[in-house]
Amino acid sequence: MPKKLVVLTGAGISAESGLATFRDSGGLWEGYRVEDVATPEAWHRNPKMVLDFYNQRRLSALGAKPNRGHEILAELQNHFDVTVITQNVDNLHEQAGSNHVLHLHGSLFESRSTLDPSLVYDIESSELNIGDKCELGSQLRPNIVWFGEMVPMMEVAAMHASKADIFLVVGTSMVVYPAAGLIHYVANEIPKYIVDPKIPEVNPLPNLYFISEKASSGMERFKELVLKR
Repeated sequence: MPKKLVVLTGAGISAESGLATFRDSGGLWEGYRVEDVATPEAWHRNPKMVLDFYNQRRLSALGAKPNRGHEILAELQNHFDVTVITQNVDNLHEQAGSNHVLHLHGSLFESRSTLDPSLVYDIESSELNIGDKCELGSQLRPNIVWFGEMVPMMEVAAMHASKADIFLVVGTSMVVYPAAGLIHYVANEIPKYIVDPKIPEVNPLPNLYFISEKASSGMERFKELVLKR
């Protein structure tokens, strides 16, 4: 039976495909303050601005292609039982061929009812607009977990992390909680790798290894190391 490789990915892996990250640009996301577009308060204050922002991000994501980091994760499925837990809302992991992807923070390509959160729909075009409603007649919102909201998939993600034979973190600052806490669900004896050009500050953990490179080249190094082990 193949070993279970659990991977937590963040904005750094998508950045190499040309998608903007907000923590590297002074708290701005494509010119917007996070508080104005990615919180429940922003939605109540100005839903049109929020929808316009996510329509722009969706267009950017539709034009992006997976990079070598995404491809290597898909290739590792030939050697391991791979679960990708991503903080990213794009679909680049799926495009690259990863079969088991858990989106902690939702998806740009889904909308959900503002009346019943269990009603989730694929976004067929590139836009979600004011007046687009669910079957109950309420306005649709992006199916994105905003700052200040609960992360519904966190429990499932923690379960996967606790069962990992190898745990890998790629392209995340490890400061966005609760996702950053997933590494603490991994057993002490399990090897843990962090791939990022800026090694995040984390509390010392047993069997923790750093690869101080960007996602694409760092993943090449990780693949070489892990297949030797």
